[in-house]
Formats: sequence, C-alpha cells, structure tokens
Amino acid sequence: MITKEENDRLTLIGPGTFMGNLMRRYWHPVTAASALDKDPVQPVRLLGEDLILYRDEAGKLGLLGERCAHRGISLAYGIPQENGLRCAYHGWTYNQQGQVVDMPFEPACLPLKITAYPVEELGGLIFAYLGPDPVPLLPRHELFVRGDVDRSVEMTPLPCNWLNAMDNSLDPIHYEHLHGHYGNYVAKKKGLPPPMATAPHLKIDFDVFRYGIYKRRLMEGEPETIDDWQIGHPILFPNTLLVGDAKVVRYQIRVPIDDTHTMHYNYNVFSREPGDPHKWEGIPVKQTTIYEEDESTIIADTVFKQDALGWVGQGPVSDRTREHLVTSDRGVILYHNMLLEQAEKVARGEDPMGVIRDPDENEPSIRIRYEDHAKEAYWPGGRPRQYFTPATEARVAVK
Repeated sequence: MITKEENDRLTLIGPGTFMGNLMRRYWHPVTAASALDKDPVQPVRLLGEDLILYRDEAGKLGLLGERCAHRGISLAYGIPQENGLRCAYHGWTYNQQGQVVDMPFEPACLPLKITAYPVEELGGLIFAYLGPDPVPLLPRHELFVRGDVDRSVEMTPLPCNWLNAMDNSLDPIHYEHLHGHYGNYVAKKKGLPPPMATAPHLKIDFDVFRYGIYKRRLMEGEPETIDDWQIGHPILFPNTLLVGDAKVVRYQIRVPIDDTHTMHYNYNVFSREPGDPHKWEGIPVKQTTIYEEDESTIIADTVFKQDALGWVGQGPVSDRTREHLVTSDRGVILYHNMLLEQAEKVARGEDPMGVIRDPDENEPSIRIRYEDHAKEAYWPGGRPRQYFTPATEARVAVK
C-alpha cells in the first residue's frame, strides 16, 4: 500500500504536478487529423488544460490557450485566417506562437501573447507537445509512417485516470483471469461457447529497453521458444502498449485528458501484400464507447471491453492506499518506480527515457520488435532494419 500523497504523485497530471511535469516532456495525440476537415477549429482538453486546436487557411496547425487576451471569449468561436486564428468578438488574430498579429481599429498591434503549444500531424493523428523548450522530435514510430499498410483509428473516452489503464498493461496475470475465465463467464451468460481456452501462467518477466518495458509470459503447455516469452509485449514509455495478432497490429495510446478522464486511441495497422490495393481511402476514424445504451453498463464480451472493465472498475482514480501488491504485480511496481525515477530526472533538468533529439534515431522510422510478428515476412517489401529489443539493449530482469 502507498499513501494518498504518493498516489497523487503518481497519478495527477495537471500543470506543475510531479507527474504532469514528466508527461509534458512527451508528444501526445489530441485528435484525428480528419476532425479538422469537418471543423477547422476544435476545443480540446489535454493534461488538464483547455485548449483550442485549429488549422488556418494556409494549412498550418496551431494550438492555443482557450481564451482571447482581450475580453476572454473562447477562441473555439475563432475564424481561421491566412495568418492564424481570428477572435470572433473583436477580430484579434493569433499566430501559431500565440502572438497577436492583428488588432483591428487599434493604432498599433500590442506585443501580447497567449499560451501556445507545438502541434504536428503524423499518421493521421495530430500530436501536441506541452512541455518546455527545446522541443524534442515527434517520434516516428513505424506504424505511423509505413506506406504499405492500411490504418484505422478508434477513439474511446474513459471515465478514469490514465494510470488505471497503464497499470493493466504491466500486469500479465490478468490475461488468464479477466480475458480467460471472466470472458468465458460472460459468453456463458449469453448462451455462447467459451471463446478462450484458459491456461495458468508459469512464468512472467520484464525487460527494460530504450523506449520502455517488455512484458513477457509463459503459460502452461507453451514451449519456452514462444514469442510471448522470448520477445513479449512492448510498453512504450510512458503511455502506449504495442500489441498485435495475425490480422492487425496496434498502438493502444492512453492519453490523459485530466486527472479523471482518459482518451484511449486504438491505432490499428493492417498489413497488405505488395501490389494489393488499399482497403479504404484515408484513415477512417471511429468514435466508440465501452458502455451499452444505458451509458452505465459494460458487457465485457470483447478483449477491449474486458480491459476497460478492469480500468474503470477501479473508480475515477484507483485508491492505491487500499491495494495489496503481490509477486505477480512486480511489473506494476517496476513501472511505478520508472515513472518516479523519470520524473526525478525531469526535476533535475534531464530528458526522461524515450525522448528523441537525434534526427538519425528518428529516420526513416523507429521499429520495435513484438511477439508473433518478429519475422520480416510479416511486413512485405520492407528492408531489414535494426530492431530495438532486449537483445540490443541492456536486459534488466525484475526479481
């Protein structure tokens, strides 16, 4: 168990908080790029801050503080211009740096500036960086940049803290029980056959590498050569799980909206054979919910809804003062310790793990090895490239 103060230190992400300072050293998706095709001005909330995302008439992206410096009206009603976003009330116009560049009627444009943050588009998502200068590079993870795949995005709001969701990714044992036994129980209540043959875990382990942690498991009846044990699931620090099967590989990105709300992105990537046409045009985006029509019931008949049940079932912020961590939770303990260690580095003025400043590290993309798809044959047409795995980084076994 930990104290409330220690739990707050781990979970709260508002401006100036211990973990908020860490999370602001990373780029986070704020919405799908296609959202601005429907309306070029969008209010967004990220890391406890209310902001206005826009695309101006020159095609440039901007992310500004919510309110005009003149009379405080929301810039969500702003009008995109060639040189920025024009306030609806009196026409003050702000560029991407938050600088006022036009004050109609006034004899001079005063040197006023509001909050502004860098934004970039990658792989059909718009990412924002809310931290201090110098701004790090937006990581070009492979699934965002490949040209020989099809992609789709699912965005699901969660009424819980981001760490509720992330802890689950460092917990191999829940697979056996939440997805196995409970998933079969839900199917039985619906009159369906059990979707999963459950087996007990024999071993779990965790390896720290350049971009995060590998979670590995060995279950009864599996050989030790299986990829789940030899490679495992990569957790990309601080808030992304990379997981795949024979049909689709995905990033699961858990973006803190505020202390009690999270936007979950399923960024799905489908392989194609060379010469095959794309399955669809662009990157379709679907808004989903974990709830039934009553907006309160979760019928956990899919893996994602089972995970969501585990996340939101802990409450808006999990009360870790009441939990009792045991040996199977050593991945969670490792992750919490890493969060605190990396936040301490930020407090010392250092970069935390996974922050990229060298363009050579980022080009043409960052490729992460993961279970079941380690073979080059899964990505047809791609040239061999070095993987970042425990084999190329120092292995840290957690005992």
